[in-house]
Amino acid sequence: MKNDFFQPIESLVSGDAVPLDEVIEQLAFNDQGLIPVITQDATSKDVLMMAWMNKTALERTLASGRMIYWSRSRHELWEKGLTSGHTQELVSMTFDCDGDAILCQVKQTGAACHTGRPNCFYLRVNRELNQVEIIGSGQ
Repeated sequence: MKNDFFQPIESLVSGDAVPLDEVIEQLAFNDQGLIPVITQDATSKDVLMMAWMNKTALERTLASGRMIYWSRSRHELWEKGLTSGHTQELVSMTFDCDGDAILCQVKQTGAACHTGRPNCFYLRVNRELNQVEIIGSGQ
């Protein structure tokens, strides 16, 4: 069980290290071979988007320093900004405590969302009015 790998890591202290390739091998990719990735602006700390990576996307992101995801709709690797010019440069990558999610901090160039908005989270729930409000402007 993959959690057996991460549980002993909980007792490590700041400055200790674990080989990256060992951690990647133990990540909890789902049945489709994917793991969720939260992408955050490294400066503002705004959450920009959530996407998916497979192991190849993860390895290529680490090798290139550019964010590369797995497109579930197109069934192919997707380098953020390759066609739009709205790129994401990897600043840091962290894994959560049980290895089933990734947080990437990036330097965002241009809009993060395909709608032209700064981030993908522009549908805000208003509980009092029981509606969803659009925040920010798109293309």
